[in-house]
Parts: sequence; C-alpha cells; structure tokens
Amino acid sequence: MPDTPAAAQPQIVITGAAGALGRAVTQHVLDQGARVALLDRDAAHLRQAFPGLENSPHLLLPADVSSAGSVAQAAAQILRTFGTVDAVVHIAGGFEMGEPVHGLDRAAWDRMMDLNAWSFVAVTQAFAPAMIERGAGAFVAVSAKSAGRGVAHMAAYCASKSALQRLVESAAAELAPHGIVVNSIAPGVLDTPANRQAMPDANPSEWVSTTVAAQTIAFLAGGGAQALHGQHLVLD
Repeated sequence: MPDTPAAAQPQIVITGAAGALGRAVTQHVLDQGARVALLDRDAAHLRQAFPGLENSPHLLLPADVSSAGSVAQAAAQILRTFGTVDAVVHIAGGFEMGEPVHGLDRAAWDRMMDLNAWSFVAVTQAFAPAMIERGAGAFVAVSAKSAGRGVAHMAAYCASKSALQRLVESAAAELAPHGIVVNSIAPGVLDTPANRQAMPDANPSEWVSTTVAAQTIAFLAGGGAQALHGQHLVLD
C-alpha cells in the first residue's frame, strides 16, 4: 500500500467489511499480508463473517458510517492500536429503488445521501488528519457506474453516488499536496448473492466479480496508484 518501507506490514481500514465486497477485499489484502481494521454497523455480523480474526492483531469494530461521531470513535481506537493507517477502503453504503423524482420522499433522499455521500465525509474527517501529519495515505471509495447518469426510480441513489464522486474529486485535490491519493471504483452490477436473489432472470456472467473488484481496490490503495488522483475506475 502507499509508500511504506519494504518490511512494513500495510495497515488498512475497510468499512462495510461484512458485506460481499467487503469480505472479498478483506481476504485479498489479508493474502497480501496486511493488518486490517474491519468496520461494519453490526458487530455480530462482523464476528460471523470473520470468526478467525477475533482475538488477533486485527480489529473488528462496529461503526455507523453515517455518523461522524461513530466513525471518529472507531478511528481513535484504530489509531491507538495501529499507530498509523496506510489506506482506508470505504465500501459501506446503501441502495434503494424508489419513487419517480416528482414523488420522491425526503426520508429516502436523506437516507441515500447519508449512506453514500456523507459517510465519505465522516470517514475522511476521521482518518485524513493522521495521514496529513504522516504525509502519506490512500482513500478508496466504492461509487457506481450509475453515478454518471440518472436512472428511472433510482434518482436518490444515482444522485448520492454522483455526489460521492464529486467528494472524491474534491478530496483528491485537497489531499494530493500532502502525499495522499483519493480515488474510487465505479462498478456496474456486482455479482453478489443479494443481487442474484434480487435479479433471478439476469445473467451473472455479465456482472462484475467481487474478486476482480477487490483486486482493483487493492491497486488503488497501493503504491502503484500514486499518480492517480480523483479517478473513478469503471468496472463493467
């Protein structure tokens, strides 16, 4: 991961770790020798997803990414334990089909914006200061291909992912002078059990493998992506 000494163990924070993509990313970076701090809203879900990581050098912490206070509390514990964080992979978010724009409910709008856009603000607030002090680090967000264009009955979701991309671009410009890179992946449909259940008539071979997405995320979190700033790698 970014510019750590050859013998150093990369230390990586992953939000939404208990989900399908979170598990794939976690396994990939563990295979690369990383030490991980895994965040998810439900502590029991985390323990169930990663039973072998309890009572280990890794951390499993509950956190609500839509709450800056909750993320800050988790970050403080991570930084006390790890000392430094090389990369933060922000996977946590949400998806909802919804009403047409003219019938959109404010609660649904706020829910998507909190989960997909504000959560990135909360995560960068929690971890960027320590990275700035160190002069190195990486943030990788998970956006969506649909951030590029509105889709019927997905207005709040598409708008929130578009907002996330603008936040990634702004943060990239702000943090690049401090040696920190900020980028995102923008997958189409991910091949997850939930998506297979929701779309039983679709062809999953046309979707994006979580294994491939995890490899791309690891690249963006690593030293090879030091010349990428505010980019959204479309996976489709």
